[in-house]
Amino acid sequence: MNQLTIAHPLPRTVDIDSLQDFDRRVAQTMRAAEEGRPAGGSMTGWHVQSVDLTERGPELKALKPSGAVFLGCILPAGMEQWLRARGALIFPILPGVPFDAYRGALYSPQELFAGIAERPYEGVPDALIYAWAHTALAPSTASLDATLAAALHDYSIGTALDQALRTFKRRKTVGIMGGHGIERGTDAFAQTALMGRKLAQAGFVVATGGGPGAMEASNFGAYLSSEDDDAAQRSLETLASAPSFRPSVSAWARAAWSVLEEFPTGVRSVGIPTWFYGHEPPNLFATDIAKYFANSVREAVLLDRSRGGVVFMPGAAGTVQEIFQDACENYYGSASSVAPMVLVGAKYWTQQLPAWPLLECLAKEREMEPLIALVDSVEEAVSAVIHLNNRAHDVDETAS
Repeated sequence: MNQLTIAHPLPRTVDIDSLQDFDRRVAQTMRAAEEGRPAGGSMTGWHVQSVDLTERGPELKALKPSGAVFLGCILPAGMEQWLRARGALIFPILPGVPFDAYRGALYSPQELFAGIAERPYEGVPDALIYAWAHTALAPSTASLDATLAAALHDYSIGTALDQALRTFKRRKTVGIMGGHGIERGTDAFAQTALMGRKLAQAGFVVATGGGPGAMEASNFGAYLSSEDDDAAQRSLETLASAPSFRPSVSAWARAAWSVLEEFPTGVRSVGIPTWFYGHEPPNLFATDIAKYFANSVREAVLLDRSRGGVVFMPGAAGTVQEIFQDACENYYGSASSVAPMVLVGAKYWTQQLPAWPLLECLAKEREMEPLIALVDSVEEAVSAVIHLNNRAHDVDETAS
């Protein structure tokens, strides 16, 4: 019988995205070389992303670079040729793009909205990147270098998102979906904010699509979940001075910026927006922002990473699509992969947009059947998330 064998197993990949991490890895591998351990002194499997290595020439020359990958790094003069000649793969800094295609970390609102207090939104990094994407990635004009830059960026963001989620330790991520049209100052915005607040207080990591409306309300509620009710209410009133990102994104963003200035260290939550919908700015209350160019990738990632389940607030076509995209994954999933689904608004989801009856039919006699719920209030939704996660844990224990 013929057997497939791998003569040279693939090396373990090591992602390095800071100078501090690079120095730590160098010290470890040099120590391994001194002790005569395998792979000592080798950079095989190292993926070094966007690190300024101009002062690390001696360290680079002291190591064996074969099998290492350098993405968008700044290297000492002459070092690129030296590394290439010894088996390293070098991805150069891409010219003409207003972003780092190899970034090793997620965005923060302070980075995307840098300068918003002094200049209009159209002049901040988030808007400048969208302006580039709107032209450079348009189907009729997209070039190979622009397409490659966007693809590399999205890959890097995916890696950074998984690294960020690991820092939450064993806390489960719960996605909150809902319409982008919910305005600040409305009861719907306040109730969605209360949802994010209570889920964060219950120990979950709140994740949203990272945009305005219900997404902003959810991230806002999580961000201020460690503050008292008076602080949250006062901040809601501050936001209500600019109810929508239309007609002025600048005014909308500055109202949120003033809340961040008053409360600079809020509770972390995740936003996963897209430049595909550039007319919808990301909200400023998601502390960890995984912004993608490819909307389809962003949607799939958001649902996949919400292992604590997804809460669906009233929304329109986009929210309905997300319900059944999630339902499809759960329909075909194994018992251990199915995540809870909670729809909020019985009348809305049974009469106005009757997604619930179809979801019930899909779930019947499937692994997902005991993990869906239809509720009417925020309090019921939070209770359902907790209860369904406990039930999912029991299913996992039984399956194992």
